[in-house]
Formats: sequence, structure tokens, C-alpha cells
Amino acid sequence: MNERIFNFSAGPAVLPVPVLEEAARNLVSLPGVGMSVLEISHRSKTFEEIIGTAEANLRKLLGVPDGYHVLFLQGGATMQFSMIPMNLMPKGGKADYINTGSWAKAAMKEAAKWGTAQSAGSTEKDNFNRVPLQSELKLDPQAAYLHYTNNETIGGVQWQQPPEAGSVPLVCDSSSDFLSRPMDVKRHALIYAGAQKNVGPAGVVLVIIRDDMVARTPAGLPVMLDYKVMVENKSLYNTPPCFSIYMVGLVTKWLLELGGLEAMQKKNAEKAKLLYDAIDASGGYYRGHSTKDCRSPMNITWRMGTEDLEKQFVKEATAARLDGLKGHRSVGGLRASTYNAFPLEGVKALVDFMKDFQKKHG
Repeated sequence: MNERIFNFSAGPAVLPVPVLEEAARNLVSLPGVGMSVLEISHRSKTFEEIIGTAEANLRKLLGVPDGYHVLFLQGGATMQFSMIPMNLMPKGGKADYINTGSWAKAAMKEAAKWGTAQSAGSTEKDNFNRVPLQSELKLDPQAAYLHYTNNETIGGVQWQQPPEAGSVPLVCDSSSDFLSRPMDVKRHALIYAGAQKNVGPAGVVLVIIRDDMVARTPAGLPVMLDYKVMVENKSLYNTPPCFSIYMVGLVTKWLLELGGLEAMQKKNAEKAKLLYDAIDASGGYYRGHSTKDCRSPMNITWRMGTEDLEKQFVKEATAARLDGLKGHRSVGGLRASTYNAFPLEGVKALVDFMKDFQKKHG
């Protein structure tokens, strides 16, 4: 198969074609190096430039201020579910978590193994179809930090603005909408994101951490789970995921060339509006999961009349070269992930398919 299909997968997800083409050209031998990026030493000057460029691009895109470190770690966002309480929560301490869906709940579950993970708010009674209002949050001013999940990949809900945490450090899991829109880093003490949605291939997780949070790291942690060790060694304590970091550099360069995160946000909003409008105009044939004020532009979720009809939809869509539309196994339904690199043409193709399917089966 030489033609690319439209890949709606929630992750690992679609990557920009220009990035894939550049990586393919340089896969056998990096220009001026004589070997593949898959082969170079992480201690080499070449890789030092690769990781330095990736960090510089991220700092420019997000406006990362002084006093914050950018780390390239392993273990995905799930590893951060443990690293954060291990490093930031004092022994016998407590932290606040806002439960907005499957990934927020998973983070809270891991934190409970290291201290007291308190629920500062939850929308579980609403089937996670929204995020809480600020007035619904019960925040503990003595909490070590307040954790929230910026975008729930499974439920398709997104915070339009971060919650107010007061004097408590704010921690954000931004995995599924990282670099999809501007983000105020200064409001956060720590931001983390698995790369395989918007930033690159699986294998690396990005962590942006403030100096005072690094200083909290207690002695005696396993070395690979110690933020202070990772900061002191500039993410190079051991062999990092070199190729994934190289790809992050290419993706962030692509974003800068497009005009940065403001330009990317506009493109994402156009794609999301097209699909949400189609759902809303279907007369209830397609039923959006999230409330309109909390809709995610990254992961668009909906249900249909029966599970059999949803299975038929996925089957016919896949045959029409629209892949990855099956909802997460834990909730079912349908989901279209329209990350940064997903083309507008793919959304148009899906909308046309949805209209035809409704005429055929409705």
C-alpha cells in the first residue's frame, strides 16, 4: 500500500508527513555524520545538538521561562503517575487530584500508593462528560500539589482554562493536547506529556519542572525515578530514547514553521468544529459525549443508537480508509482523534462518510 489512509488513532498517532519524509531521507545516514540517528552515541556531539535543538524548540513554542527544566524521560505518562508523588509529596503527605476521567483516575490510583491522594473534585456522576467548575472544587491549602488532566483522551473532554490552585503547586498531565494550543507554563509547577499524540513517536515523555519542585526530591529514590538526578544529568543519566527525541526535534521545527501554537490552535479548531457540527446536525443519530463547553478538539467522542450499529460504522469506515474510529475498550462508542498532524481533508472525508452512513442505515 503506497497511499496513506486517514489515521484517527488516539496514539501512537498520526505524524506530520514532512517530518516522516525528512526522517526517512536521513534514516540511513544523517547528513554530515555518516551513520543513522538510530546508531549514534547519546554522548556524541551530534546527539548533544539533537537534544539541545528539541529543547530549544519546546522552550520557544511554549515560552518556557527561566527556572524551569525540560526533561526527556522514559516510561510514558504512566511512569509520571508514580514519579510525581514519589518526588513531590513528602512522606505521610497528601495531594489533591481532580478526577475528570480514566487517566485522571489512573494517576490518582498510583499516587495513593505513596501518600494520601485526595479528591478535589470529580465529574464521575456525570459520566465524565465535562470538567468541574472552579466553584465545585474542594481544595486543600496544605496539599503538596493539585493535579489535573488537561485533556481526557478517552472521554473527549478538555479544560478550556487551568483550574485555580491558589498557593498550591499546579501539576498538569497534558499528554493528549500538548503543543496543540498555547499554554501558560508559569501557572504550573510541573507539566508532563507522553509524546505519542502530538509531539513524536512513542518512547519519550516530556517533563517541564520548576526549580523548587526539583528541590523537593527526597534522598534514596531509585535513580531512574529521581527528578534531581535527571535534571543534573540533563536527561542523559542513561541512554535516552534517541530516535524519539530526534523526532520531537523535527515535529517542533514543523510547528515553528507553521507559525507556532496560536496558528496550530486555529487549525485544530477548524477541524473540530467541522466534525462537531456534523454530530450536532444529525438529529441525534450521532450523540456527542461531552458537553459543548468542555469539548476536546483532540479526541472527539460520540455514540450511536446501538453497539451493533457502532460496530457496523467502524467496519464500513475502515473499508473506506478511515481507520482508528473505535472508541476505547473501557467505554465503547466512537472516537476520532484529530491531533495536530491530522489533515483537514481527513475530517471532511469522515463527515461525508457519516452523512452517507446515516442515509444508508438511518
